Amino acid sequence: MELKLNDIFNLTEEEIDNSKIEFNMTYGTQGDRFLDYWLSQNDADKIEGTCKECSFWGWYGTSQRNFYPGQWVFSFSRISGDELLFISAGKVLEVPEDDWAKVEILERFKPFFGRLVINYKKGSAYSRYTFNLSTYIEKISVKEILSCLYSEDTFDGYDRVYLTYEKLARMFRREILPSYYEALSKVSGVYCLTDTKTGKHYIGSATGIEGVRQRWGDYFSSKDGGNKKLIDLKNKEGEKYFEKYFTFTLIEFYNRSYDPEKIIEREQYWKKCFDTINSGYNSN
Repeated sequence: MELKLNDIFNLTEEEIDNSKIEFNMTYGTQGDRFLDYWLSQNDADKIEGTCKECSFWGWYGTSQRNFYPGQWVFSFSRISGDELLFISAGKVLEVPEDDWAKVEILERFKPFFGRLVINYKKGSAYSRYTFNLSTYIEKISVKEILSCLYSEDTFDGYDRVYLTYEKLARMFRREILPSYYEALSKVSGVYCLTDTKTGKHYIGSATGIEGVRQRWGDYFSSKDGGNKKLIDLKNKEGEKYFEKYFTFTLIEFYNRSYDPEKIIEREQYWKKCFDTINSGYNSN
């Protein structure tokens, strides 16, 4: 069954009749993708729907207002094709001449900012377009509601997994990389931690019920993962050292039902290749 936009918004007829919808396609004179500008803003503003110059441009040309005080405006940005991302909603307070409208953010829609993706075929994909919401509300379907803020980071294969500690932490806080979070729970494997300051490595394996995600979650929680040399490093340098210098790479991956003993054998192989017992952070 197709989910329509108002199945999520639950607007009354009166609210619909008093609302505008804004499609942001391109930004600036070069026709750059508008979404790239939104992605460059800080996450706090994305969550609050307050990104500067992301929504609510007040004028069409130099003489026609896009909206008037008291109207509600629902702002979307094109991802690609027929997909658009919901980025803000506000009640218009003022429309200064040739400027962005001043709005009061509509609190009830905040949980969907940067997370709600819709499908609507908009023929032209240049500049911005503002219409009466009543014209479009029944034509728009909901594609998905993301588990975290849209980041355009998509999982592109286990052989390309490389994360800084900062990205790993934000993944576990469910702020970014939802596709990585799910994918890493589906495989066991052998991984490498790299200290980018010293060049030293630590080779480990993940064979738990939730795969690599579970094991890397130990490093997110404790920094050292319970490993002796890494514990010594944490005691000497502090937790911030790991956050600043450590990266995570998946070397080999297997189905979670794969024989754990064979994964351990591969772990030992890579320890020898990197000589991590003598020159890295492995103890045995």
